[in-house]
This record gives sequence, C-alpha cells and structure tokens, in this order.
Amino acid sequence: MNSGIDLQARFIESLTALGIPNRAAKALWIPLPSFLMIIAATVGVLVVVWLERKISAAAQQRIGPEYAGPLGVLQPVADGIKLVFKEDIIPAKADPWLFTLGPVLVVLPVFVSYLIVPFGQNLVVTDLNVGIFFWITLSSVVPIGLLMAGYASNNKYSLLGGLRAAAQSISYEIPLALSVLAVVMMSNSLSTIDIVEQQSGYGILGWNIWRQPVGFFIFWIAALAECERLPFDLPEAEEEIVAGYQTEYAGMKFALFYLGSYVNLVLSALVFAILYLGGWESPIPLDKLAGWLGVSQDSSWLQVITASLGITMTVLKAYFLIFIAILMRWTVPRVRIDQLLDLGWKFLLPVSLVNLLLTAALKLAFPVAFGG
Repeated sequence: MNSGIDLQARFIESLTALGIPNRAAKALWIPLPSFLMIIAATVGVLVVVWLERKISAAAQQRIGPEYAGPLGVLQPVADGIKLVFKEDIIPAKADPWLFTLGPVLVVLPVFVSYLIVPFGQNLVVTDLNVGIFFWITLSSVVPIGLLMAGYASNNKYSLLGGLRAAAQSISYEIPLALSVLAVVMMSNSLSTIDIVEQQSGYGILGWNIWRQPVGFFIFWIAALAECERLPFDLPEAEEEIVAGYQTEYAGMKFALFYLGSYVNLVLSALVFAILYLGGWESPIPLDKLAGWLGVSQDSSWLQVITASLGITMTVLKAYFLIFIAILMRWTVPRVRIDQLLDLGWKFLLPVSLVNLLLTAALKLAFPVAFGG
C-alpha cells in the first residue's frame, strides 16, 4: 500500500542538508506537529462556528452573517476578539482556584486527544498502541471540569448543570466504549493507523460502516451526547437552568467552554471518520488506480498526491458529519433528563452489548470478513 509522503523524514533531511546536525533537526521536529495540530483545531472551530450560523440561518430561512468579511466568514473571529476583551469576573463567594481550573480541564484533554488522529499513514503526531482508549480516557476527564465549574460557581443552577453533565457522560461513555470495542475487535488493534489500514484495499466497500451499522448509530448518538449537542444539551438547558455550569462565567473563561465544545465536536467527527468511514482512504483505492494506469507507487509526485488526498478525504468526511450534527441541532427538539438517561441505560447499553457479542460471533464464523 502506498503510504504517502513521510513528512518527518523529509523535514529532517531538509534541515540536515542545510548543515543542521541530525539530533538538532529531530529536536526541532518534536514540537512542530503539536503546534500545527493546535492551529488546525482552532481554525477548524472557526469554520464550524461559521457553518453553524449559516446552516441554522438556511434552516430557518434567514440570511445569517454576511457583513463581517465575505459571506460573514470573519464573524467567528469577531466573536473571539469580543470575548477576549470582555471583563473576567469571578463571583465573590466562588472558589477562585476551582472556578479557573474548570474551563482548563474542559479544553486541555480535547486538544491532547488530537495527537492520535491520523490524516494519512505518516500524517499523525503519535501512533499509540492504545490510541482509541487514550481518546476515551481523555474524554472522560471533561465532565470533571464541568462538575468542578458548577460546584465552584456557588450557584444552584450551575451545580445542577455540572451534575447533569456528569450523569450524562457516565450514561453515554459506556455504550460509546462498547461500540468502539467492536471495531477494535475486528481490527485486532487499538491503533488508529491500524484501524484505517484494516479498512483499506476495497475502497468504500471495505469501510466499517457496512460491517458495523448498529455500532455506527450507537457511536454517533453517544458522541453527540458527549459533546452536549442538541438534543442532548441538558447540562446547559437555557430554558430550564439559565445556562447550566457556565452561568457565572464571562470573558475568556466563558469562551473556553464553547471552544472545548466545538473542538470536541470536530474531534468526534474525525474519530468517527477513522473508525467507520475509512479515515484517509478514498472511495476508489488510489494505489490500485495507479497500478491500472501503470504509475509506480514509489514516485514522489504520487506520494504527494496520496498524502494530499488523504488529508482532504479525512476532513471532508468529518465536516459531512458536522453538517449532520448542526442540522440535527436545528430540527430535533431537546429531550428531558429522564428520557436522556433512559435512552443511555435502557436502550443504548443493552444494544451495544448485543452488538459486541454479535461481532465476536461473526468474527469466529467469518474470520476473513470480520478480521479473524
């Protein structure tokens, strides 16, 4: 399989050609992918905020933002600048340390999770052997920050929002983990690279969405609940508890909650694309297409095209899922808290368990198709 361009090797080779020692070139490479990933995630959030405004406007037959830049593309930037310069207020009877630490715990694990997201064979910050469980573990830290923020605010509505966030996370993390475990069982690996490679070779027919249709829906519903997207935004619920855990927040701390929410949405869409939609793989296998055309897989220009197409396919799949999530927000009504918990414990949990057992049985019965 054509692995695309190896950016790390090419970067180090370029620096050593300029006379920089090999060890120094490797040291310069270490922070670069993380820095680029943070920038890419932040820009992705700005794009999602703009899409949220435009898609919601189209759904409600409105125009949406159009004066802040072409088609209103600078509106998210204007919102960010406004929040940066707003006064940062800490309530008089709040716990200042926990009040400040809450938003940090919400944002930091989500950014760290981007380390295991691959955009190509060699286009990943770190290929961990337990990459998927690393993501699930970090995602379970976020509700602690929400609960901490609600408790430290010394506000009954904030506390209710924090408690709802914790209950919602516990309810939906288990079905999400079980649906992921079914994919891991078929891939025989927890590495995100290996999961994508297991889906390669047959184009769109090899994607896990066809072998895991039930897990596909369970993961998507649980991911929306983890991101607190409508119809699962019970921790905020402006009509019921003012704004939930963020009632007392203002300025940049308030912005961090929204940043964490949108970054988590983009991350969940990327992980979804990796697990079920073939990741960087295109619907038509590029290596087979190159073989039919008589092009050598070792040619440098084909490696560049493969790497570029891998990034494009991963981003397109993720933003298609984000489009569906935004459309659901403006078309589906919010559920009640009892309905939310019933859906998680009484429906998604048993269905995900049955799906896992069925995947194990199919793996034993049809090892070629299910990764035996």
